[in-house]
Amino acid sequence: MRLDGARAKLPREFYARPVLVVARDCIGKILVHRTPEGEAAGRIVEAEAYRGPEDLAAHSSRGLTKRTAAMFGPPGHAYVYRLYGTSWALNLVTGSEGMPHAVLIRALEPLRGIELMACRRSRPAHSRELTNGPGKLAHALAITGANYGQDLCGDVLFLEEADRPRSPVGRSARINVAYAGRWAAKPWRFYERGNRYVSVSPRE
Repeated sequence: MRLDGARAKLPREFYARPVLVVARDCIGKILVHRTPEGEAAGRIVEAEAYRGPEDLAAHSSRGLTKRTAAMFGPPGHAYVYRLYGTSWALNLVTGSEGMPHAVLIRALEPLRGIELMACRRSRPAHSRELTNGPGKLAHALAITGANYGQDLCGDVLFLEEADRPRSPVGRSARINVAYAGRWAAKPWRFYERGNRYVSVSPRE
């Protein structure tokens, strides 16, 4: 571990695995974004797997397009898209090139640069509203369309090893994908049980 508190950056091999494995293993890892304003980072406490093109909840179910090109590329890159036309959402491309699988990062527990996040979000630093949703965390970490296709093994946007032992991981159906028919019931959402930053508290 480095003296400044940062931990080991995750290698390409972490992402080059089946999407369900990566989605579960993301829980507890640290998402970092370095910008000219400073560094902001948080523990991932909620993530969802999308396994296109057969998964009708995945954007890649419509095939290779300009929008989804990053999902079809090599693992360990960012797929960023507009969420409801108002905010951005970050996905981690997984698997192997040509396999359009990705993990949506749904919620973070703030760790570093919390005051910067609070300023960006116009929320108190202690508020769970800082990062308890995919659009909220992207706003807090200043993740935008400019990060589309970014290499997650670089020095700007990346994942670090966990800062503490992981709490038990829960599993449920994904959120807001009712349009996907039977795919909506897939238990492909993973979350840290009992964490206040999880976006939607599941029935347990």
